[in-house]
Amino acid sequence: MDIKTASALRRLRLVSAPEAVSFLLLLVCSVLKRTTEFNAVPVMGWVHAILFLLYLVFWADAWNRAKWSLKTAALYFALSVLPAGGFFAERRLRREAENAVIASRARKEGIVNA
Repeated sequence: MDIKTASALRRLRLVSAPEAVSFLLLLVCSVLKRTTEFNAVPVMGWVHAILFLLYLVFWADAWNRAKWSLKTAALYFALSVLPAGGFFAERRLRREAENAVIASRARKEGIVNA
């Protein structure tokens, strides 16, 4: 895995958890708006929108650089629209990055010739 691909996956991983948190907070704010006088939906809506757009941009970049299959790209997109999906995406991306580092070190040390 080259440095640009690793960077694209890292950016997607780093934005996925905050995007999930903002989605959950937006849902809480929506409930509070309807049950109390508290209305933070406009603010949380903007925060979530910005994080979601960043996720989409980083998702498209990662898809292009990592050469994901349509199935993998669709999975990461589906995780972005689920309320807690960003946490699962972050965990899966971290695991992929760790496996890539292990494979890279193994190739470097001559353990495997992949």
